[in-house]
Amino acid sequence: MAKADYYETLGVSRSVDEKELKSAFRKLAMKYHPDRNPDNSEAEKKFKEINEAYETLKDPQKRAAYDRFGHAAFENGGPGAGGFGAAGGFGGAGGFSDIFEDIFGEMMGGARGRRSSGGRERGADLRYNMEITLEESFEGKTAQIRVPTSVVCDECTGSGAKPGSSPTTCSTCHGSGRVRAAQGFFSVERTCPTCHGRGETISDPCPKCRGEGRTVEERSLSVNIPAGIEDGTRIRLQGEGEAGLRGGPSGDLYIFLSVKPHPFFQRDGADLHCSVPISMTQAALGGKFEVTTLDGTKSRVSVPEGTQTGKQFRLKGKGMPVLRSSHKGDLYIQVRVETPQKLTRRQRELLQEFDELSSNENNPESNGFFARMKEFFGTE
Repeated sequence: MAKADYYETLGVSRSVDEKELKSAFRKLAMKYHPDRNPDNSEAEKKFKEINEAYETLKDPQKRAAYDRFGHAAFENGGPGAGGFGAAGGFGGAGGFSDIFEDIFGEMMGGARGRRSSGGRERGADLRYNMEITLEESFEGKTAQIRVPTSVVCDECTGSGAKPGSSPTTCSTCHGSGRVRAAQGFFSVERTCPTCHGRGETISDPCPKCRGEGRTVEERSLSVNIPAGIEDGTRIRLQGEGEAGLRGGPSGDLYIFLSVKPHPFFQRDGADLHCSVPISMTQAALGGKFEVTTLDGTKSRVSVPEGTQTGKQFRLKGKGMPVLRSSHKGDLYIQVRVETPQKLTRRQRELLQEFDELSSNENNPESNGFFARMKEFFGTE
């Protein structure tokens, strides 16, 4: 029975590139893998076919030979047969075991990348939440924090072994941290059950750290908060996280900053906004008022005659510092006209007298609004 075309077996075109070829193979390998299709001879047969096709097409020389001669390239000593005899049997270098590790390595040993030789494992990253005031964000500061974390054991200097002894190479995996077992026509690699992937065993562990090479302590650290830093900023302190296992590198410490709400100012990037109430008479007649800015100085704001609620005044350079820059944002003052309350009889009389003397020119917005509404709805 003639073999199916390798390209058709993998469901790809003859112009497929290496990345697309591998992606197609991964999908089919996951679909027809024997572990997912127990006691299914058709799936097992299909799995062998797609593996054989991929083994040929992933190699540029074998692919070139196949494109020119087809399956004959690997039969009876054909031009592509050299070194390929294991395509159907998954043997030799580059055989199925290598592909299995490439395809299913994440499923079987996702933690391998964290460990180095000798069982040394990188420590975990730590998070520390810090809250600062808007004034501290404006000025910058150096903060002292205390962080409970794992540090290198000073008794065994991180080896995990009792002083005077040392770890020994695992006799089961011979230091690799992985063991491979044959299951039918393919092999499965898993974490070594003896050393748990570390590649070493400790017969006489350190009594202080119990073989981990690290202990828990509270550390005092200095954190520089630059002027202008914003809410939600993350500061990374490299190597200040949890100590690595058995002498492995330390993780990092991440400081997550939050800025407390301010009673007067709201921040928008480098700019600040402040809402200031003014009296009705000040808005009508004009005047001046002072505001204290974040730098501690006072700034005078002039209110022109006839100022309305929502009017903004800009104080240039009175906002927040721009991070790592000499520039500063602006402070925007928005006024709100306050309506008088708890009027005395005399105040009420004066206001009524003022209302009687008022004309449309004194209240152009309200008169204009109602005039437009009447015109729009056609009412009197």
